Amino acid sequence: MAGTLKEQTAKGLFWGGMNNGVQQLLGLAFGIILGRLLDPSDYGMTAMLAVFSVIANELQSSGFKTALINLKEPKHEDYNAVFWFNILAGTFIYVVLWFCAPLIADYYDKLDLIPLSRYVFLGFVFSSFGMAQSAYLTKQMQIKQIAQCGMTATLTSSIVSVILAALGFGYWALATQYLMYIAVNTLLLWYFSEWRPTLSPLSSLISPLKRLFPFSFKIMLSAIFTQVNNNIMNLLLGRYYGETNTGHYNQAYQWSSKCFMLVGNMLKQVDQTVLVGLHDERERQLAVLRKMMRFTAFISFPLLFGLGLVSHEFIVLAIGEKWAFSASLLPLLCLCGAFIPLSTLLTDSIISQHRSDIYLWSTVALGILQIGLMVSLWREGIYTMVIAYTLLNIVWVFVWHFFVRRLMNYRLLAFLKDIVPFALVAAVVMVVTGLATQSISVLWLRLLSRVVMATILYLVVMRLAGTVILKEIMAFIFRKGIS
Repeated sequence: MAGTLKEQTAKGLFWGGMNNGVQQLLGLAFGIILGRLLDPSDYGMTAMLAVFSVIANELQSSGFKTALINLKEPKHEDYNAVFWFNILAGTFIYVVLWFCAPLIADYYDKLDLIPLSRYVFLGFVFSSFGMAQSAYLTKQMQIKQIAQCGMTATLTSSIVSVILAALGFGYWALATQYLMYIAVNTLLLWYFSEWRPTLSPLSSLISPLKRLFPFSFKIMLSAIFTQVNNNIMNLLLGRYYGETNTGHYNQAYQWSSKCFMLVGNMLKQVDQTVLVGLHDERERQLAVLRKMMRFTAFISFPLLFGLGLVSHEFIVLAIGEKWAFSASLLPLLCLCGAFIPLSTLLTDSIISQHRSDIYLWSTVALGILQIGLMVSLWREGIYTMVIAYTLLNIVWVFVWHFFVRRLMNYRLLAFLKDIVPFALVAAVVMVVTGLATQSISVLWLRLLSRVVMATILYLVVMRLAGTVILKEIMAFIFRKGIS
């Protein structure tokens, strides 16, 4: 059984990484094209709507997908109740937001946001049809199938958006990319999932929802505050600094998020399922968590610190000098982003212990602090706001750890031992690489030199240090293979 669990976890991480890796690479390629075709104001228009879309999406799903994943053996009735609830909730919320579109436009003083918001908000109606299927595939550890859905949807939506941008559709191209991704992904989830909804009496739908609701409600509120936290800068910048500055910030955030989401989403495919399955084996559960934490730190720190190192060269070469302001914000967001996957794993660990209440109130506290901090600092300028945002989110990693220590006996010294060596090595490697290549005046050559040198240095140091995670990754890929 131990070998089976290890193999399932490794394959889940591989396919989760493959899914997110391919999506981020496609996002990189098409993001470069779109960045050259579109202006900062185009990105700012869609960014200003992001917070409303994600909050509506969380209200529509109401945390039931996470609740299903955290059930040991969910039944057809559970999936069925969640499926019909999501559709009804999604339709109702869309109707409400349709009528609220003028209020959103008035907040930003942009009338063009009325038709755009009504178009973008269709996304969470589309996604409501795939929530139960996604939960089913995740629970069955069919991560390969989920990966195929995501990669195909990303490629299809990206091609369509580039065509529309080339034809001069501006921000409508970005909105269509968002909708196309959700629609294609939902259709493919239905194709791969064996589960199908059935028409049932209302009483048979209400009973499972009542059983799941105490847990899912806390997840929903937590997710809403998390999305507000993630989008508070867009919300404030859009109102006080206009769509162009919002677009610059959003562009920098999107590039950093491609990296930390690569790691975080890979973990989310498997971590809760695995940890819930080990709930009755506490020592083994902690051992698995610590190995996942080392794996996360091994990838997250060099990836994000590395992007911060080459931020100017990459942005200017990829999407042009017009995005130089974005390049100046990117290193700070990369520093913050390096710690986000650690927070993701810690919060998922809290949820796996069925303590959604802790997750909720800690997220609410973070949200209140962050909103208060951003509102008080907006007059100080964008840089000050981003610095404060970064520092607060790094500090909050240790707040999450405090609760994991209480629930799973994951001591602070052990936590630091699992993450600090990777952070220090990554930081030193980037400093050495930066100093060694700073005299190279040709941008593309400096970018290439830094990427190659930093990658080789990091892997050499890890190899000389005898890092177990590196050995296990290499052994799994080259000796056991993936099926």
